[in-house]
Amino acid sequence: VQFVESGGGLVQPGGSLRLSCVASGAIIRIYTMAWYRQAPGKQRDLVATITTGSSSNYSDFVKGRFTISRDNAKNTLYLQMNSLKPEDTAVYYCNAVGGVDWGQGTQVTVSS
Repeated sequence: VQFVESGGGLVQPGGSLRLSCVASGAIIRIYTMAWYRQAPGKQRDLVATITTGSSSNYSDFVKGRFTISRDNAKNTLYLQMNSLKPEDTAVYYCNAVGGVDWGQGTQVTVSS
């Protein structure tokens, strides 16, 4: 299984980004999928999950600002990030919940 994340970059506080994650070697529609993030020197944290029925849950630190979605026809997971804060700076990864194969992630830097 391979996940390829994209869409990261440098953005000012209050800005927005949309991350994408394309999966190969797996059909994401049969999995609960998730976005995670890892800041320098910190553990990898769960950001959001989305079930096969498209029910979503969010960690408190992104609730109301981020939206997870999926396009099963494109085998792609998305994360819309609004009202970004400097503390959102991290490498963002996607994976199936419980998955062990990680992609390279995409760097998000929020700074003025």
